[in-house]
Amino acid sequence: MGFFQKLFGKKQTPKEFTEEEWNKNYEDKQVGLERVLGKMHDLVGHAIIPFDLGGTVDMYYFPNGISGTGFATMELIKPDGSGSRPNRIGTYELVSFTKEIYNPSEGEMLPFNTIERRLCGIMTTVGAYSFQAKLEPKETVEVPREDGQPNFCILLDQYKPNGTEFTIGNTNHGLLLVVEIFRDEMEYAMENGSDKLIEKLKSKGHYPYSDLNRESVMK
Repeated sequence: MGFFQKLFGKKQTPKEFTEEEWNKNYEDKQVGLERVLGKMHDLVGHAIIPFDLGGTVDMYYFPNGISGTGFATMELIKPDGSGSRPNRIGTYELVSFTKEIYNPSEGEMLPFNTIERRLCGIMTTVGAYSFQAKLEPKETVEVPREDGQPNFCILLDQYKPNGTEFTIGNTNHGLLLVVEIFRDEMEYAMENGSDKLIEKLKSKGHYPYSDLNRESVMK
């Protein structure tokens, strides 16, 4: 289990890419994500402060894949294929899911808005930390909260439904699934292995979703 403490350190000067390279990377990445997650929604949850400058990740929405809504990042893998510290699935983008149907409503904290903001914060922290530490599928991690409330408990896994590869152009990359779970579920995974927890989550229809408006599978 990892514990995300302090994320701020001296950053290396990022490599410069041309606008054409960024655009091609975005277009190829969208094609690759849609192959795995279904067609992407036209609207994007853009951050006020860019992720590279210390802001939150942009949120990309996928309401046309599995039931509910998928979320993905598109800012971790650079045009040259570099990005987060590579793990056993290589460099990767993050994905997460809710059972809530895509339904943003400006100014109202409806269930979709609430979990979208929650997962945006979690994915931002995980994404930032991924450049400093190798994060592997099947690991559990705790993500701290700024408001002093209990840490988020997170399960990581490779997301590769039906063996579908995530590619950018002709290059294979990975999708790292971020699943929020209950603390007792995390402790069970630490003692018995994440695979056994995933089996329990799947048997109850909770995997790969991060919704916690449910009972723990340990009860």
